[in-house]
This record gives sequence, structure tokens and C-alpha cells, in this order.
Amino acid sequence: MKRTFLIIAALGCCFMFCFAIIADLNGKWSGVLKTGDGNEIPLNYVLKVDGGVLTGAAVSPQGELPFTNGKTDGTTFSFILSFNGTDIKNSGKYYAAADSIGLDIDFNGNKAHTTLKRSAN
Repeated sequence: MKRTFLIIAALGCCFMFCFAIIADLNGKWSGVLKTGDGNEIPLNYVLKVDGGVLTGAAVSPQGELPFTNGKTDGTTFSFILSFNGTDIKNSGKYYAAADSIGLDIDFNGNKAHTTLKRSAN
């Protein structure tokens, strides 16, 4: 009986930890994308997780650009930004220990990688 209780308690803690990871992806994230020609593009995202669905937008001084097809399993995620008729595929991984996101961006076959950190505002 004691063993069963301990196993159930351990499983409960694992599930709670998984849900905590999902919740931590929520919020504002920012970083800089360095292009091959030396330019730097500021990136700002607002992410919201609801189950396995990821919603949000890219934010710039010109406004917000919502993304589509957002999916997450807690630590990995993907979404598509459509800009001027071009789909920009984004995929990433959330690193809880560093409170950061590794983001891969595919723009018409040109691939780039950057790191986003949680934004204070």
C-alpha cells in the first residue's frame, strides 16, 4: 500500500512538472537574429500556450503579426509567420534551466538560428 502511494505521488509530481514547463513558455520573448550579411534584426514574440496549441504574435514598432499553426508539446514548438505573402517557418525548443528559447527560422530555404530570452516588459 505504501509503495503504491509513493508511485502515485511520484507520477503526480512528474505531471505537475510537465505542466509547469508548458506554463513557462507563456510570455514575452526577445532576441536578435544576425543575418549572413552582418545585419541584426530584433525579434520580439508574445507566446501563449493552451494545451498543445501555441498562439501569439511577432511584435514590432509597426504592430503585431499573429502567427498560425502553432503547436507545442511543452518543450518543443513550431509556428508559421506570414509576411508579405511569404510563410516563415519557426521552430524551437524551450530550455527551462536557462529560461531561454533556441529558435530556428526558415525563410524561403534560408535557415537561421537564434536564442530568445524572457523579456522583462
